[in-house]
Amino acid sequence: MLYSIGSLMIDTRPFSVDEVQRSASADFAQKALIGAMQGREFMGEGEDKITLSGKILPFKLGGMTELEMAHGFRVSGQRLPVLRGDGRRLGWFVIDSITERHRDLMRDGVGFFVEHSISLTKVTAEGASPAIIGTILSLFGMLE
Repeated sequence: MLYSIGSLMIDTRPFSVDEVQRSASADFAQKALIGAMQGREFMGEGEDKITLSGKILPFKLGGMTELEMAHGFRVSGQRLPVLRGDGRRLGWFVIDSITERHRDLMRDGVGFFVEHSISLTKVTAEGASPAIIGTILSLFGMLE
């Protein structure tokens, strides 16, 4: 497994990614000071975004079912736990957007090659206890 978004498993096939981009920030409040540079007070964690991009071959390996599953998560706005393949929990995320690019269209309108990109944003767990989730995942050997 490369990544897991809720129950959606991303692996080398049939549904794969070959590029990951992560952008995280911290929030600071700026304060004017006399005779000095502006002060900055740490306010907490800022936005944390992950983009997973890849290509699938629906007619050779499949992968369209998983892509539709991701669209279902996006439409429902579900908060989903995201795990990296090494077992690291990245937190709870929502799917902001999904882009698809179909090339070499087949007779049914689906591309022989489908490039996809899934953009996720970190959110609070809201009602889920990270300690309990970690315990449950460790029971199934998903954490070290």
